[in-house]
Amino acid sequence: MLTSNTLQFLYDLSQHNNRDWFEKNKPRYEAEVKKPFEATVAAVIEQIYQFEPSFRPMLPKHCIFRIYRDTRFSADKTPYKNHLGAFFAPKGNKATDDMNFPGYYLHLEFGNLMIGGGAYNLDKPALHKVRTAILQDPEAFRDVLHGPDFVAHYGDIKGERNKVLPPEFKEAAKQEPLLYQKQFYFMAEMDSDVAIRPDFPDFVANYFRAGKSLNDYCRSVMV
Repeated sequence: MLTSNTLQFLYDLSQHNNRDWFEKNKPRYEAEVKKPFEATVAAVIEQIYQFEPSFRPMLPKHCIFRIYRDTRFSADKTPYKNHLGAFFAPKGNKATDDMNFPGYYLHLEFGNLMIGGGAYNLDKPALHKVRTAILQDPEAFRDVLHGPDFVAHYGDIKGERNKVLPPEFKEAAKQEPLLYQKQFYFMAEMDSDVAIRPDFPDFVANYFRAGKSLNDYCRSVMV
C-alpha cells in the first residue's frame, strides 16, 4: 500500500519535474508509487463493489490516470503530473474516458488528498436533464444535498456555475439558484498523510458511499 516514501517521491517530483530526473528515478517510481497506488486502487475497487455492484468489472489500469502530462496545447511544458489520480466508473474499458458519468474520484499529491465524485464534466444534453429534474422537483434534489451522511463528509455541492441560463430555466432560477450549476460534484480535502493509514481503502470507500446518493440522483435523471 501507500507509504511515506510515496509522498516523498511526489514531493521530489514537484521539485524536479523533468525527464532526466524522472528517468533516473523511474525504478523508485515503479516500486514506491506506481505499484502501491495500483494495489490501493484495487482494494478500493473491491470496496466499491459492495455498494455499486453494477460497476463490475473494473481494473486499476482502467481507473488510474497516466502520470504523463499532455503538453501539446499547454503553456506549461512540465512533462509529469505532481499527483496521482483515479476515476471509478463502469463505462467502457477505461473509466477515465467518460468523465460525463457520475462516478468517484481519488487524488493524491504531497500535502493534499482529495476524495469525491459526482457529475463533473456534463455534456449539454446531460446538463439539461439534470436542470430539468431540479426545475420539476427542487425539494427532491435538496433532500439529497441535505442528507446527514453527505453533509458530514462533504458539506455541500461544488462546481462551476453559469452566469447565463437557457430561457426555460431563467425565471425558476430566481427561486432556485442551484439551476445555475453546470457541475454537480462533491469533494473533501485533507492532509495527504491520511493516505498512508493502514485502513485507507476502507476510509476512501466510506467517503464514496456518502456521495452515492448524489450520484444515484444524477444517473437516474440523466437516463
